[in-house]
Amino acid sequence: MSGLLALLDDVAAIAKVAAASVDDVIGQATKAGAQAAGAVIDDAAVTPKYVHGFSPDRELPIVGRIAMGSIKNKLVFLLPAALLLSAFAAWLIPILLMIGGAYLCFEGAEKIAHSFGSHSHDEVDGDPAHLEEEKVQGAIKTDFILSAEIMTIALAATQTPSIWMQAMILFVVAIGITGLVYGAVAVIVKADDLGLAMARRGRFGATRAIGRALVQAMPGFLVILTWVGTAAMLWVGGSIIVHGLEEIGFPWLGHHIHEIAEAVAHRVPESFTGATKWVTTAGIDGLLGLGLGIVLIPISKAIFVPLWNKIVHR
Repeated sequence: MSGLLALLDDVAAIAKVAAASVDDVIGQATKAGAQAAGAVIDDAAVTPKYVHGFSPDRELPIVGRIAMGSIKNKLVFLLPAALLLSAFAAWLIPILLMIGGAYLCFEGAEKIAHSFGSHSHDEVDGDPAHLEEEKVQGAIKTDFILSAEIMTIALAATQTPSIWMQAMILFVVAIGITGLVYGAVAVIVKADDLGLAMARRGRFGATRAIGRALVQAMPGFLVILTWVGTAAMLWVGGSIIVHGLEEIGFPWLGHHIHEIAEAVAHRVPESFTGATKWVTTAGIDGLLGLGLGIVLIPISKAIFVPLWNKIVHR
């Protein structure tokens, strides 16, 4: 009997350790995912354009195919690469983060520049199956860049030396963020169809009114989502650059931003101090990101865009 009780105690202890490990993985994965907010919002804001012009019955299948491609990007290619990087070249992580941050700054600045230029609207002409395949493959290749940034940020945010814990955290981040992003995209792309159905078939006047409001609100919502994603990219990109400089031995910029935020916070009531510091810091990071992105636009058009187009159309 005493042996059985001892065995049960051991099982209970193992269960507690396992539960603590699961809690630690989920907690760190949540924190790591939050650190990647800019890239996540950008992913959700960018993807709906890939279903533009297709018939409504193809929208969800297209989103599903892109989501599966995103899972493959994260789990098959990026997760092993991140673990190898952590094990053998951890010193590269801040540099890669800064490269990813610079990309976010470039993309955010380019979107702002594009908003002041001419806009073209892609229509689906020719063979729909061929165009769908082309759109899906293009979206998956674009997702690879954003997923690489998400996984690198998540890796940098993990606080465990264990490669197995890192693998589990990155796995949870990959599955959770992909589900969140493409679940949100699916809701976004079908919201107008839902609103149209409610407006046409709703039994009650209130239902039909909500449906009409949903249809009318979606174009404006997509515009707001795009601008929120752009602001998030610039903020996160600028913040990554500032923190990356601190990591590689150049802390002066981060110190100056902190001093400015502290000075601004002293001018508001104490209850608003924390929020004021955050807003000021994020605002400065965003402006730095915008400035860097503007500088990178001509460089990218001359060098990186032609190279990327060759890869995409290979």
